[in-house]
Amino acid sequence: MTTRTWESLTLPAAGTYNLDVAHTTIGFVVKHMMVSKVRGSFGTFKGSVTIAENPLESSAELTIQTDSISTGVADRDGHLRSDDFLSAEKFPEITFKSTRVVGHSGDEFTVVGDLTIRDVTKEVELTVEYGGAGTNPWGAAVWGFSISAEIDREEFGLTWNQALETGGVLVGKKIKIEIEGEANPAA
Repeated sequence: MTTRTWESLTLPAAGTYNLDVAHTTIGFVVKHMMVSKVRGSFGTFKGSVTIAENPLESSAELTIQTDSISTGVADRDGHLRSDDFLSAEKFPEITFKSTRVVGHSGDEFTVVGDLTIRDVTKEVELTVEYGGAGTNPWGAAVWGFSISAEIDREEFGLTWNQALETGGVLVGKKIKIEIEGEANPAA
């Protein structure tokens, strides 16, 4: 892999890189019954990152298939695909398209972009931690990243909930997004 040094970081060369789906996890965490957390992920997605000569001018996009949601419980997954939540038949994709990089500190970048869930688009801010670049044992170029963000699901029309007898609600409003991944040069 061709790399370069930019502000003490060893970055991949400018160009377009595709997410390596075999080495990328798109996950989320939400409070359940006000006392615990449920984790889930999406299994079908594609995305790319275009690294500019000036890394602060880079861009990214991601498309997730909503019906690929999995929390490890079939009934819950079915409910999440239903009209109460993602409405996967009507809205088969969740998309993200970056609009700008607003800053960085060391290996951490702040990326702003448009997230669309259920045909509702809102601007969100992602914290992107650059993990480094290298070459895998088979000679392929690879670089890694960790992404985190928090959204209010109700802003995207995901308003279903159930009040609890003890107070509070069944499903928390805030969803933490956690993405761990790798990218390879686009062919």
